[in-house]
Amino acid sequence: MFGSSMTRSSTSIIALSFALIATPATAQEATTPAAAAAEAAPDDHHNHNEEIVVTGTRRKVEDVLGGVSILDGADLAANLRPSIGETLAKQPGVSATSFGPAASRPILRGLGGDRIRILTDGIGSLDLSSSSADHAVAINPLTADRVDILRGPSALLFGSAAIGGVVNVIDSRIPRREPDAPLHAAGMLGYATAANERSASLAVDVPVGGRFVVHGDGSWSKSDNLETGGHLLSKPLREQALASGDPEIEALADLKGELPNSAARSTEFAGGAAYVDGPLNVGFSVARHTSVYQVPIRFSLIPGVEAEAPTIDSEQTRYDGRAEVPVGGFLDAIHLRGGYSRYHHDEIEDTGEIGTSFYARGGEFRAEAIQKQRGGWDGTTGLQYVAKKVAIDGEEKYLPDANQKQFGIFTLQSLVRGPWRFEGGARFETSRLSADADAVLGTPDLSRRFNTLSLSLGGLYEFSPGWRAGLNLSRSARAPAIDELFANGPHAGTQAFEIGNPNLDPERSLGAELSLRHTRGPVRFGLTAFTSRFSNFIFQAPTGEIEDDLPVYQVRQGKARYSGFEAEVDAHVGEVGGIDWGIEAQADAVRATIKGFGPAPQIPPLRLLGAVTGKRGPVDGRIEVEHAFGQPRNAALETETPGYTLLNASVEWHPLTQRPELTLGLAANNIFDVVARRHSSLLKDYAPLAGRDIRLTARFDF
Repeated sequence: MFGSSMTRSSTSIIALSFALIATPATAQEATTPAAAAAEAAPDDHHNHNEEIVVTGTRRKVEDVLGGVSILDGADLAANLRPSIGETLAKQPGVSATSFGPAASRPILRGLGGDRIRILTDGIGSLDLSSSSADHAVAINPLTADRVDILRGPSALLFGSAAIGGVVNVIDSRIPRREPDAPLHAAGMLGYATAANERSASLAVDVPVGGRFVVHGDGSWSKSDNLETGGHLLSKPLREQALASGDPEIEALADLKGELPNSAARSTEFAGGAAYVDGPLNVGFSVARHTSVYQVPIRFSLIPGVEAEAPTIDSEQTRYDGRAEVPVGGFLDAIHLRGGYSRYHHDEIEDTGEIGTSFYARGGEFRAEAIQKQRGGWDGTTGLQYVAKKVAIDGEEKYLPDANQKQFGIFTLQSLVRGPWRFEGGARFETSRLSADADAVLGTPDLSRRFNTLSLSLGGLYEFSPGWRAGLNLSRSARAPAIDELFANGPHAGTQAFEIGNPNLDPERSLGAELSLRHTRGPVRFGLTAFTSRFSNFIFQAPTGEIEDDLPVYQVRQGKARYSGFEAEVDAHVGEVGGIDWGIEAQADAVRATIKGFGPAPQIPPLRLLGAVTGKRGPVDGRIEVEHAFGQPRNAALETETPGYTLLNASVEWHPLTQRPELTLGLAANNIFDVVARRHSSLLKDYAPLAGRDIRLTARFDF
């Protein structure tokens, strides 16, 4: 089946935006994604102090009230990996599920699953990735022009399920501007040694007259089994294997290097068209995504019990549309955005037979009325509708056929008075979730309806040129997810027998976020501290029972507290020896406790990253050290994760002075071939991260 085998994130102060879901471009640029991408300067050494589009209005990044990171240009190319989780894993406040190289979903501030939203140009990924760690996100990072990360309460602009944050992958499939030339083309080629990874992408935009633009793109990637830095099993599991007395299990303690059953391949093709006339933009796109990836083996240390080596074969067809229409009077424009998807994946067993099939069908629509700026006041008011149907067939069905419908209305208002910027908003959402009776699972017809209200209020004060301090207060509410309500069966992805709770109440939290940021001069930095107190926090707790040879986990609710910080420094040192030097540093940490349960599961430890950068003529260089501390605070059945230190280096060359968009890159990651395990991964004791990895890239944008 398979061949042989820092960023400059602007962590600004969360503008206390009333938890509303307002525009598809939340923080920093997320709303009109393509527009933001179009505005980026052709120079890859981007300046994120340009104007961007936020909730339908243009602002400088430094004026955005929200914790945001932007990954684009050279930074995006340098961090590009087969999954969106691994692509973003170095960003402040971001970790990843790391369920193998292909199925890795972002974790923001220790929260994942249904508590974060992964979007394409402001609309959900419309897949099943939030329901299980082994389900890959149906977004290929190769297609991205840029990625925006929004952390904190303002992420709720995209829905109550975004209580942990938002990842918005911005592409240009629905064009936003006419190319200057008769043909605009951008592409990339890549190769990496750790998994013999090969990748390629190409996007083309062509003006066809009468202000119409046609777009087409395609991408392909393929990788073999991943090479790691040492033993596959963690030390506690190696000791357990050696003590088993079974020669076959004892042999597992010696497994090193290649991670079995971790190969992958994916393809994606899309076409789109748009009518572009200044602020008027109307268009559509169609995309087809296919992916076949293996899930690393969770080796069994029990005699007579064989470990599974599953393969997942997934496909998605999605249709997207957008209309931005200028109007007069009180309003500046009306923005409409919608998407519809059919998603399906099969979980294939070692024998080649399909064990379980997953289906999802549904769409999302949102409309925003963008107010004109008047006397320092602007805002966005809108509505959002989400509908989804989920079905599972096969021997590992753990969820009955279910439906979800959500309708939300929101408003976000902003007022500028001298050095002060104030923002406030509100979001009301009604959700209906239902499940059909299922004789196999022993569940009756079930239906729940939830009404939730989220509010936020914040302010940003420029107390000196380039210095801004901000405070954000929020009250957030999230309706339970389908899995949390209705699950009742064995779930191979989590290796647990999951039992939902159809009597759950909405999850609520009170949050505060304090920020300090300096955005001018040779030294720039941002510091954000946050805390959230949850009531009715939804989590899975082991019951101590065994069902179908799996530990039973029951969904429960209780009080919880999440606190942490993110810090960044970017200093321009100056020219020494003909080289323009810079220093970057960042740190992040989260501490989470569930009352009556203990530490929350899969919480990343304190992490530090430092880098020295240099530029001379057409050549850029970077050396960085990343250190993750050990994580001794473990939930029930979790094991302690040791710390690790990685050394990485990269160099980029722009060979054509007149075409700086042509870039050749060489990077060496994990140079000392260290064994590294992420505490946020369910597979951390069986599947370390990549070992030494040499990556070659070539990209162009003409």
